[in-house]
Amino acid sequence: MIKGQHLVAGDWVSGDSTFESSPSTGKPLVYPNGSTALVDAAVTAAEAAFASFAAMPRTDRAAFIERIADEIEARGDELTEMALAETGLPQARLEGERGRTVGQLRMFAEHIVKGDYLDRRHIGALPDREPIPRPDLYLVMRPMGPVAVFGASNFPLAFSTAGGDTASALAAGCPVIVKGHPAHPGTGEIVVQAIDAAIKACGVHPGVFSFIQDSGIEVAQYLVQHPLIAAVGFTGSLAAGRALFDLCAARDVPIPFYGELGSINPVFVLEQALANRGTDIGQGWAGSLTLGAGQFCTNPGVLIVPAGEAGDQLVTAAIDALQAIDPQVMLTDGIANAFRSGVADWESSGAAKKLFGEECAAREATPVVFTVSGVEWLAHPELAEEVFGPAGVIVRAADSEEMQAIAEALHGQLTATLQMDSGDAAAARSLIPILERKAGRIIANGFPTGVEVADPMVHSGPYPASTNFGASSVGSIAIRRFLRPVCYQDIPAELLNEDLRPD
Repeated sequence: MIKGQHLVAGDWVSGDSTFESSPSTGKPLVYPNGSTALVDAAVTAAEAAFASFAAMPRTDRAAFIERIADEIEARGDELTEMALAETGLPQARLEGERGRTVGQLRMFAEHIVKGDYLDRRHIGALPDREPIPRPDLYLVMRPMGPVAVFGASNFPLAFSTAGGDTASALAAGCPVIVKGHPAHPGTGEIVVQAIDAAIKACGVHPGVFSFIQDSGIEVAQYLVQHPLIAAVGFTGSLAAGRALFDLCAARDVPIPFYGELGSINPVFVLEQALANRGTDIGQGWAGSLTLGAGQFCTNPGVLIVPAGEAGDQLVTAAIDALQAIDPQVMLTDGIANAFRSGVADWESSGAAKKLFGEECAAREATPVVFTVSGVEWLAHPELAEEVFGPAGVIVRAADSEEMQAIAEALHGQLTATLQMDSGDAAAARSLIPILERKAGRIIANGFPTGVEVADPMVHSGPYPASTNFGASSVGSIAIRRFLRPVCYQDIPAELLNEDLRPD
């Protein structure tokens, strides 16, 4: 049962104004807008909860996170039904995303029980050392404080209310305030009900989690500027993310803003791979480009293919595959409009030739593909701007040197892919040092859509892929974003709890 309310420190509360959802199917529902007063209440409660939550034994905190996963699973059918109506995403995709959401919660629960994330380092005292004694020094990672998290439009579960940012912050010992995304407010509320049930079942301080709905920007701006917020996790557009990042930097006390903002995820097709399996690569790229209507942050928006007949055959295979793709529903009307606007900008550049694509009405999209020479690509950087949706540019590189120049010109990316066979080792070897500086994940002979939730995964990259490329929003190292090192010098052991004592 949808309440149509915010959750603030254990209390379900209404707002002074409301907004209507915009589902892909079914009747719109009414949800409350937030306010600065609600933000104050939520953040103040989070600060009050911080000391006890940070000191909670890791096993208890892990049990709480596991219970959240259990409560989400118990609402599986309700979540799928609501997310289907709100987003238009396929049922299999949503069920898989729910599995990923509970999987990453359980991954973090297991991770903190092991204790490796504490990164404990200790050297004993040497009181007799000359010329000066050495103190007893012990380093351990400690939680930062209350964290603000923004739900993402394209992942109503895995990057939203109980997604990776929330899971890793709670695992670190940080209370969380989530600003829900208005594209899927009902889905968000059902997950909040699951978290609320876990808080009550585990006896956790209610200030550990709050959820505020809002359809505007004032609440978001106020939240990131609140003096008690210690860090922010965000997944969304470059424009919105950069605006919030700038607010965080302009605070009297600046705080880290961990934003995942935009990426075109280039795929480089090398000569031997092109000769051996160009048709398969073209078809595979078409499938990856249109997966989920292209609404993935890892969507492979640019394909770099050698000029020549073999490359022509790859392009033909890709277009043939795209012709079989039916129009797909996009997440929101706003995203669909932005998609059409971005395609129009590419077309108006005059540099790229449109190979395939028709304009769809309303909230639907069909694939759109342009082609351009390597020289023109380098001369028109606007073609390297992300268009969120099933839109791609095929760049025809004259030779390996031009392919390297294209790699050098790239902005920061979440991923970069090499399609290569054994005869391409030399060319790949020359590209990898460039791509290491451009992307957080380098892929061989695959496609970037699909991000495995696992310890070694990196989901970040140099700006504008993310605002802090030393971090990751996926994988166990995501917890590091919400921790900071503290050194204890000559502190008596009886003053330190179990986590803080040297082994």
